[in-house]
Formats: sequence, structure tokens, C-alpha cells
Amino acid sequence: MSARLERPIAIFYEHPEWFKPLFAELDRRGTPYVKLNAAEHVFDPAEEPAYSLVFNRMSPSAYLRGRGDAIFYTQSWLSHLERRGVRVVNGTQAFANEISKAGQLALLESLGLPYPRARVIHRAEQAPAAAEGLRFPVAVKPNIGGSGAGVRRFDTPEALAEAVGGLDLGIDSTALVQEFIIQEESRITRVEVLGGQYLYGIRIYTPGTSFDLCPADVCQRVDGAELDAQICAVDAPKRGLRVEGYEPPRPVIEAVERIMAESGIEVGGIEYMVDARDGQLYYYDINALSNFVADAPNVVGFDPFARLADWLEREAAAAEAVRARKEAA
Repeated sequence: MSARLERPIAIFYEHPEWFKPLFAELDRRGTPYVKLNAAEHVFDPAEEPAYSLVFNRMSPSAYLRGRGDAIFYTQSWLSHLERRGVRVVNGTQAFANEISKAGQLALLESLGLPYPRARVIHRAEQAPAAAEGLRFPVAVKPNIGGSGAGVRRFDTPEALAEAVGGLDLGIDSTALVQEFIIQEESRITRVEVLGGQYLYGIRIYTPGTSFDLCPADVCQRVDGAELDAQICAVDAPKRGLRVEGYEPPRPVIEAVERIMAESGIEVGGIEYMVDARDGQLYYYDINALSNFVADAPNVVGFDPFARLADWLEREAAAAEAVRARKEAA
């Protein structure tokens, strides 16, 4: 049943492919919504936004597709929406955490949760000194990343020193020099939340040659079964990624929900891994732009896009009710 909304839900996005399943689900329901392509978007600060709710799906990896300017534009637009009293899902606080790996580590530190030791730099020549005292291998990660963009591994201090001239710190010239975790069983775990609450978990197995572990691109289960080819990216099987559904221990779920609450992220995912050397669990990535695993019913047993659409409709209806009360007061 479609939502009865006076104003449409707005989906603000940049990547041309990732949100087709959500658009299809909203179309199927007849839910009133509009697509707002970040690359083409403009706004007038004097105009009242005509949306019941805005769902921010802006990608920090947009600069890889020639749209890095939209990352900084998004900060201004979200701030404008919130000043106007528009209900924003994954608003300014969430997006600020999305586009700062340094900020993510500061948040994990404040919560007392384990993460790979790191130093934050803003010039490439700072990297060798920043790595002193860290356990090698280390990785250099641009502060604004996404999809593994710009991440480089160095196994020795000498290799890092030799690479300084070629290091790319990303579009804000800030990066982490961080201990590289040797993954137990070559896998990472991703935990998704909806409305700030646990939704599902998955394990992604990787050959260790790629830092791009987008769950929407993983097209093979651990048992070798291929997932729906119409949903998955055509190059995913070539990267050797495999996925399985997994429910993390309750303390991990509680920690993930705490992270999301402190981040202001209502829809997103947390990634963690266990170090094969010492068995320690480390949280290492906080995602406000979270892509659900491809062919989810085959992996986790249900369609998260249907649950997301349900939730967005409820939130939009609640936001309209609040607006109506204010206008009547």
C-alpha cells in the first residue's frame, strides 16, 4: 500500500546504479517520491523545500566519477534543509562522519571501542614519521574515500618512505597512516542498521587484492552459488568476492548501534574485522552511504529494500504530521 503523503519523499543521490532497487520498490508501491541527482542539483536558500523527507544518499567516492564538487555542495544543502525544518535522513552530522575517516576514529576512541591504531596527516612527507611506532604493514587512506578509493598498503617503513612522492591524500589533503589488519580467514564483517537498529549482518570473503568491498557488487555466495546476475555488477565475480549471511554476537550489535547513534546515522553500515595475528576485533569503517547486499533474499533471507521503503514511508508520514501541527498552531 502506497504512502498517503502531501509532499513527496526526495532521494538525493549521485551514483547512477546503486539505488535502482529502492527506486523500483517505491515505484511498485506508488509511493510519491522524486529523484534528486546531486551532480545536477541547485537550490535557492529563499525557497521552502517541498519534500516530506529527504533521504541523503550522497557518495564520498563521487570524486572518482568526476563529481567531487558535489560532496562539499551536499554539506551546504543539508544544512539548509535542516534550518528549514525538513526531516533529513542521514543529515549534516551523519554526512560529516561519512566524509571523515579521521572523525570516525575520534568517535570510536570516544566510545572506547577498538580500531586499528592510526595517525592523521595532511602532507605526504609526514607519512614516514607518522608510521613510527605503528605495527607494519600499514595503510595510507585518504580521509574522504569510499569504495576503497586511494588506499595503499606498505609492508615496510622503507617502502613507505620510497612512496612519499606518489602518495595521494585525496581531495581534502588529509589521510590516515593506519595499521593494516591481517584479516582472519580473509574476511570482513559488515553490519547494517535501519532506523539506527540492527538490520542484518554479512561476511565478505576477499582474496586480499582489493579494498573495494561494496556489498552491492558481491555476486557469489561462499558455497559457490552465483547471485542474481541482473542485480550484481558484471565485474564482481572477477574480483573473487564471496558473501554469506551472518548474525554477529550481541555485544557487537550493541556497539554498532551505539556508533550509529553517536554518528547521527540512521541508515548505514559498520565494518569490522578480526586480526588473524592476535584474534582482536577492530572496527574500521563507518558508512552512512550503505549499499545493501546484492540479491539479499538469497543471502540474508529477506528484502531490505522493502523494509527501507516501509521505514521511509513511516518517517515521511510522521514528519508531515509534525509539520501540520506546527502550521495549525
